Amino acid sequence: MSKQGGDQGTGKLGVWLIGASGGLATTMIVGARMIARGMAGSTGLLTETEAFAGIPLRPFDALVFGGHDIRPGSVLDAALEMHRDTGAFSVAGLEALRADLEAVDAEIRSGTILNCGATIEGLASVELRTEQRSLAEIVAALRADLAGFRQRHGLDRLVVINLASTEPPVAPMPEHEGIAGLRTLVAADRRDALRASSLYTLAALEEGAAFINFTPSNAALLPGHVELAMERGLPVMGNDGKTGETLVKSALAPMFKYRNLRVMTWQGYNILGDRDGQVLADERNKASKIATKDSVLGNILGYQPHTKVSIDYVPSLGDMKTAWDFIHFQGFLDFKMSLQFTWQGCDAILAAPIVLDMLRLADLASARGEAGLMRQLASFFKRPLGVDEQGLHAQFHGLTDYIAGLRRP
Repeated sequence: MSKQGGDQGTGKLGVWLIGASGGLATTMIVGARMIARGMAGSTGLLTETEAFAGIPLRPFDALVFGGHDIRPGSVLDAALEMHRDTGAFSVAGLEALRADLEAVDAEIRSGTILNCGATIEGLASVELRTEQRSLAEIVAALRADLAGFRQRHGLDRLVVINLASTEPPVAPMPEHEGIAGLRTLVAADRRDALRASSLYTLAALEEGAAFINFTPSNAALLPGHVELAMERGLPVMGNDGKTGETLVKSALAPMFKYRNLRVMTWQGYNILGDRDGQVLADERNKASKIATKDSVLGNILGYQPHTKVSIDYVPSLGDMKTAWDFIHFQGFLDFKMSLQFTWQGCDAILAAPIVLDMLRLADLASARGEAGLMRQLASFFKRPLGVDEQGLHAQFHGLTDYIAGLRRP
């Protein structure tokens, strides 16, 4: 549902990040401030290309950042850690942004670790590990943080983005299917039935914010959340940002289909460091990630080859990650051949620009009065909700068709 046109606003857009002092959030914040100050270019940002010329997107100097986190520490500390690990930022550049980053630190509040699993709980502050708040109390506190942020900065609109560590998957329940069921679970303090991400999303939507789930956590955008978004006229989208190995898969797999080459095996092996890798070393949390990474090929090819995705934690890598894929395929006269690729990159540098793209597009959707799933953002996700198509080319055309539609009278 949408309305034509829409007031994009001339004021400030609030960007509230779950996991606000993590590597990805930090890279987003530093990158946005550098672009706003003319200290960096726009490589990696789709919304800064000619395809979006004339589309009324929020400028980077209008973004105001805040968020929730579960760990002590500052955005500047996180940025300096990334400098040491990857060289992504210069010390001089960070020093020039010190006041900006300190202003963000002033807007970071303590979140929740409800039912996130032992590994994530182990990263949290002592206060959160010992908290006794009910679900209703947690949601009320999260809502108060968002409301205060909006009021302090006189924000036009607010977008909440889940960048937190991957939670273990939650088992589907009938109560998850509608907003009434979710509210019943909260009121009954059913801590077993929801996870922290479920409460963040509920708080965001109740406070009138668009919501993006960049994580694989399946509890973050349940059907009940989508129903609430429709009722409130708010855009939402997820799940699991597509930045590396799966991005290559979704671009490469259609080639085999287009040439009628039969893929027999597609084996992938991933190694990564940082806290993301540390959390994914826990088999329960890893299960969420594997499910989204391994869901692409069968959809694109029309059959299911032998596949396996492995993820291992290598602490020395920091925020760098490597993926090696082996593809065994069959050609004319059933002759067997293979293709291999190695993808190496900085996780936060790959992800930050597409999150910035999505938050600007979510703001645009809000201005237009669009509600529910932003299917036009499918190309940014491993498992886009409400979209069956997994091929990157077709997904990208879905976005360009959407943008073309905005230009039509």
